[in-house]
Amino acid sequence: MGAKAARKELVLEGLDCASCAAKIENNVKRINGVEACSVNFVTKTLIMETTSTKNESIVDEAKQLINKLEPDIRINDKANSSGAKQIVYLKGLDCANCAAKVEKHVNSIDGVTAASVDFVSKKLMIEAPNENVLQKIVSEVSISIPKIEPNIEVELEQHSISNEKESFGMKKLIIRLSAGFLLGAIALIFDLGVSVELPLFLIAYLIIGGDILLRAGKNIVRGQLFDENFLMSIATIGAFAIGQYPEGIAVMLFYQVGELFQSIAVNRSRKSISELMDIRPEYATLKVGNEMKKVSPEEVHVGDLIIVKPGEKIPLDGMVIEGNSMVDTSALTGESVPREVEAGSEVLSGFVNSNGVLSIQVTKEYSESTVAKILDLVQNASSRKAPTENFITKFARYYTPVVVIIAAMLAIIPPLVIEGALFSDWLYRALVFLVISCPCALVVSIPLGFFGGIGGASRSGILVKGSNYLEALNNVKYVVFDKTGTLTKGVFKVTDISPKGDITKESLLEYAALAESYSNHPIAQSILTAYGKEINKEEIDQYDEIAGHGIKIKEGGKTILAGNKKLMKKEGIAFKEEEVIGTMVHLAVNGKYAGFIVIADVVKEDSKKAIEGLKALGIKKTVMLTGDAKRVGEKVGSTLGLDEVYAELLPHEKVEKVERLDSYKQKNEKLIFVGDGINDTPVLARADIGIAMGGLGSDAAIEAADVVIMTDEPSKIVTAIKIAKRTRRIVWQNIIFSLCIKGVVLILGAYGLATMWEAIISDVGVTLLAVLNAMRVLKVDRLS
Repeated sequence: MGAKAARKELVLEGLDCASCAAKIENNVKRINGVEACSVNFVTKTLIMETTSTKNESIVDEAKQLINKLEPDIRINDKANSSGAKQIVYLKGLDCANCAAKVEKHVNSIDGVTAASVDFVSKKLMIEAPNENVLQKIVSEVSISIPKIEPNIEVELEQHSISNEKESFGMKKLIIRLSAGFLLGAIALIFDLGVSVELPLFLIAYLIIGGDILLRAGKNIVRGQLFDENFLMSIATIGAFAIGQYPEGIAVMLFYQVGELFQSIAVNRSRKSISELMDIRPEYATLKVGNEMKKVSPEEVHVGDLIIVKPGEKIPLDGMVIEGNSMVDTSALTGESVPREVEAGSEVLSGFVNSNGVLSIQVTKEYSESTVAKILDLVQNASSRKAPTENFITKFARYYTPVVVIIAAMLAIIPPLVIEGALFSDWLYRALVFLVISCPCALVVSIPLGFFGGIGGASRSGILVKGSNYLEALNNVKYVVFDKTGTLTKGVFKVTDISPKGDITKESLLEYAALAESYSNHPIAQSILTAYGKEINKEEIDQYDEIAGHGIKIKEGGKTILAGNKKLMKKEGIAFKEEEVIGTMVHLAVNGKYAGFIVIADVVKEDSKKAIEGLKALGIKKTVMLTGDAKRVGEKVGSTLGLDEVYAELLPHEKVEKVERLDSYKQKNEKLIFVGDGINDTPVLARADIGIAMGGLGSDAAIEAADVVIMTDEPSKIVTAIKIAKRTRRIVWQNIIFSLCIKGVVLILGAYGLATMWEAIISDVGVTLLAVLNAMRVLKVDRLS
C-alpha cells in the first residue's frame, strides 16, 4: 500500500508574476515525493500533496527550490500566513543612513519574515511567523539597536516629544556651537602664539564636534565604518594633522549647523505629512442610558450608540439613527462639497460633522473602521519601497567606501609618482574628497519625496499601497476598465420615453408605473423612480404577471400591457422594432401599441473626462471589458472614445483578455485594471497595478487593489498618474542635482581648486535644498 498523501499549503509573499507562478508549479511537481502541486497566482498560495513519511523534508526541499527560482519571494506556512506584525518607534532617528543600517540589521535577525524602517515617521515594522517569535525579536531589537546606533531609543509605544524638550535640545546645541565658534575665532583673530592657539583650537574643536568623534569611535569598535560620523572625523582630524586648524573647526561647525538645519527641515516635513492624514478621531461620545461619556474609539463596540456634535469627527463607521446634518468628507475623499446625511444614512469614521447633532449606531469596531484601515495603509505604505529608493540605498552603501578608497589613493599615490608633489597638499585634497562624499542629500530627500507623494495622493482621495506602486504609475501605457460601477453608475435609469400615436410621454410613463407598481425588479423600480408620484394600487382591478414576458393589468376600464417584445407578439400587438441601447419596455393600451421606455445603466459624468485625460498623458490604449451585450458595450465605448471594447465576457474571460493585452507591452510598460474591487478580484490581481473604483468603506476593494480611489470618479486615475509623475520628477531632480554638485566639487577638490569650505557648504546646502524640493510633492493642487 502506498504512503498516505499529506496536503501542505504555502503562502508565496511577493509573487506578482503569473509566469513565475507557472515556473514554480512545474519545478515543484518534479520533486520526488510530490504527488500533486498547484500554484494559485491570485491568492499567492501553493498547494501540494506529499508522501507523509517524507513530508517535512519534501517541504524544505520545495522551499529551497522556490528561493532558488525566485529569490524575492518570502515563503510562509499557510497556518501562519497572516503572521504577526509590530511597529516599534525609533526615538532619535534623524539620519537616513542610520535607518538603512538598522533595517539591514533587523532583517538579519533569525525569525524575522520582513523588516522595514520608515525614516520619515521613525517607525520600524517587524513581521514574524507568529506572536511568540515576534516578542522574542522585539526584545532582541530593543537591546541591539541602541548598540548599533547609541542615539536611538527603541519604544514600543509612540510618545510625542514636547516642543519644550525639542527646543531645549536645540538651544543646548546652539550654545555649544556658539561657544566653540567663539573660542576658535579668538584663536584665529588674536596673535596668541602657538602654545596658546593650538589648545584653544583643540578645545573649540572638541566642544563643537566631540559627540561626532565619540559616535565614530563607537562605530569603529563595532566594525561599522564609512558613515557620516567617520567621514567628518577623519576629514577634520586630517586637517589638524596638516596644521589647517581653522578649516578643521569650520568643517565640523558647518557640518553640525547643517545637521541642525536638516533636522529642522525634516521634522517640518514630517509634521506636514502627518497633518495631511490628521483624520484619527481622539474620542467618541458614548451614550449609555441617559448618560454621555467620552471614551477612546477602541472602547466602543458594534451596536453601541454614539453622539457626534457639530464640529466633531465621526469616530467610527455606523448608521445614523437620529438627526440630520451636512458632513465634510474631504479628509477621506478629497472632495470639498459637503454631503447631507439623515436617519438611515451610512457614515464613515473620519467624516466631520458640520452642523446638526447625530445619533449613530456603530457597525464596525475601530480596528475595522474605514479611518483605521486608511491610516494603516498610508502609514505602512513606506514598507513597499520603490525601485529608486532601493537603488539609492544600495548606491549609498557602495558610493561612500569607493570615495574613501579614492581619497586614500589621492593622498598616497601622487606624492610618490609626481616629482615635487607635497604629501600635505594631496592629503588636503583627499580630505576635501571625504567631506563631499556624504550621501545625505540623496538618502534623506528621496524617502521624503515618495512619502510626500503618497500623503498628497491620500489627501486627494487616492490610497496608494506603496511607493513601488506610485513609481509604477509613471510607466502605465495600457488602462483596462470594467464597465458597470466603474465607467457607469451601475444603477438602472429611464433614459428614453418614446410614445406612439396621440399618447404623451407623461401618460406613457404613468401606464408603465401602474403596470410595474407591484414589482421589486430593478427595471420596475427605475420606472417608478422616474414617475416619482404616489400610485393608488386600489385603482388596479386586475394584475397578472406573465413569466418571461411582462405584466398585464386592468385599470379604469383600460387593459395595459407592459413587457418585452415577446409579450407584444403573444398578444398580437403590431409594433415596429427599433435599435436602442438598453432594455426596452414595450407598452400597449386596449390592444393598441402605445410606445416604449428605455432603461439603461448611466455613464458617469466623470468618465469621458477620465478617458480624455489619460490620452493626454500618452496612454497607448484604453480598453473596456464587460459582461453586457455587445451593442450596449459598443455604445458606451463610442460615447467615451475608448480604443477597444470587449463585451459578453465571463469573469475568467476578462483575465484572458488582460493577459493578451499584457503580452503587447514593452519591457518597462505597465498595465492598469480598474474595477469595483469586489467582482473583479482575479483581474485586479493579474494586472501590474489594480485600481479599485469607489472603494470607500469597501473591505474587498481595499484588500484586492494596489490603489484605491475612495470616490467614484474615474478621473482620479489621471490625478494619481500626475502625482506619480510629479513625485518622480522631483525625486530625480534631487538625484541629478545632488550628484552633479558633488561631482563638480570632487573634481575641483582633486585639482586643488576647492577647499574644505566649499566642500562642506556645498554638502550642507545640497542636502537642505533637496529636502525643501522634496516637500513640493505635497502641493498636489499645483499639478500641471
